[in-house]
Amino acid sequence: MARKWNAQDVPDQHGRVAVVTGANTGLGFDTARVLAERGATVVLAVRNADKGGRAAARIAETAPQADVSVLRLDLTSLESVRAAAREVRSRHPRIDLLINNAGVMYTPKGTTRDGFELQFGTNHLGHFAFTGLLLEALLPVPGSRVVTVSSAMHRVRARIDFGDLRWERRRYDRMAAYAQSKLANLLFTYELQRRLAQGDAGTIAVAAHPGFAATELIRNSPAAVRLVVAKAVAPVFAQSAEMGALPTLRAATDPDVRGGQFYGPDGPFEARGHPKPVTSSRLSHDTAAQRRLWAVSEELTGVEYPL
Repeated sequence: MARKWNAQDVPDQHGRVAVVTGANTGLGFDTARVLAERGATVVLAVRNADKGGRAAARIAETAPQADVSVLRLDLTSLESVRAAAREVRSRHPRIDLLINNAGVMYTPKGTTRDGFELQFGTNHLGHFAFTGLLLEALLPVPGSRVVTVSSAMHRVRARIDFGDLRWERRRYDRMAAYAQSKLANLLFTYELQRRLAQGDAGTIAVAAHPGFAATELIRNSPAAVRLVVAKAVAPVFAQSAEMGALPTLRAATDPDVRGGQFYGPDGPFEARGHPKPVTSSRLSHDTAAQRRLWAVSEELTGVEYPL
C-alpha cells in the first residue's frame, strides 16, 4: 500500500511568506503552525488581533524560532480588507502563499458591513477582494499559490442564484447559503486558474476541503443540529483539526500539485483521512457561471484583478 501524505511531507519552507486567513483557531491555526514549524514567515490574518496574538504565542511554543506576525482582517468589511491588504503589502512585497481559509458556517440571516449576505460576503466576496488586492505580490514569485478552502457541502443544494445573491426574495436557508458560498469558492478558484494560465505568472490557484473536521465552525448551527453532530455524527465521522488541515497543506506545498486541482480526504464520503486529489461537482465546472461570478464579484467589491 502506498504511503499516505501527512504533515511530515511538507517541504522546507524557509524563505517563503505565507498569509493565512482565519489562522487563530481550527484548520487555519494548524495550517499556519505547520508552515511556521517548517520555517515559513507566517502572517496570521485574523478578525480579532488579541486571539491572533494568543495563536502566535502557541505557535512559538513548538516553533520558538518561527517568524509569525498578526494582521487584523475582517472579511465582512471591504474597508478592513483593503486596509489589511495595504498593510501586508507594505510588510511583505513578495508573497509565496495566500491561504483563504477563514469562513462562517450556518449563520442566521445577516449581512456584512457592506450589505452582502453574511456567508457569501465573508466566505467568497471578502476573499475575492483580498486575493485581488494581494495578487501583484504573488504573480512574480515562482511557485506561488492561492489556496482557497471550500467544503464537501458545495454539492448539497448549492447553486448560485445570481438574481438574489442577498437572499431578499427567498426565505433564508442557512445551509443552502453556506453551500452557495462554498460553491463560489470553487468557481472562483477554477476561473482564477484559467486566467493565470493564460499569462506567464508563476502563480497557480488550488482548492481544498477538510472533510468533516472537529472545529468551532459549527457553532452557529441550531442547538438540535449541534447536539446530533456531537452525540451521533462526530464520533463516527469527524477527524481532528490537524488532520483536516492536511488537504490545505498539501495543496499549498506539495511540489506535484497542479493549478486547478482540488484536494480532500481519501476516506469514505471524503469525510476523513489523508489528502488526495478529489473531484468537485458538475456545477463547479460550469465555465459560464465561473465567468459570471467573477464579473459580479468585481462589480460588488470594486476590486479588479491585474490579469
